[in-house]
Amino acid sequence: MKTIEIGVITPEADRARALAVARQIDSGTDLPEATARLNFTSIKQLFSAITEKRLELVRHVASHEGLNIRQLAQALERDYKNVYEDVRKLCEYGLLEKDDRGALRAPFDQLVIRADLHQARVA
Repeated sequence: MKTIEIGVITPEADRARALAVARQIDSGTDLPEATARLNFTSIKQLFSAITEKRLELVRHVASHEGLNIRQLAQALERDYKNVYEDVRKLCEYGLLEKDDRGALRAPFDQLVIRADLHQARVA
């Protein structure tokens, strides 16, 4: 099962995580299989990027791969222009992929969203 972890992380914590991985690589230590990650710097940023409507799109595409944007908009009874923009952003985030024919697919089977309440900024 391919999983992506979406979360809120401070730039400092993100940098510390990257440095720790670099040290492991430099020391020749085998790294565990990497989990795909999509990080935001605040809860507000996460919720503006990963909205309920966008999650609905990802879920629908995961269950109905191969649809194009027009078919997806019709299936979800949403305006084409809004679906187009949501798909564009979701592709940018790596949560959806579009082939050269315009067919959509979800590259992950599971999305895990987490935010450490002690470190996550609201704004």
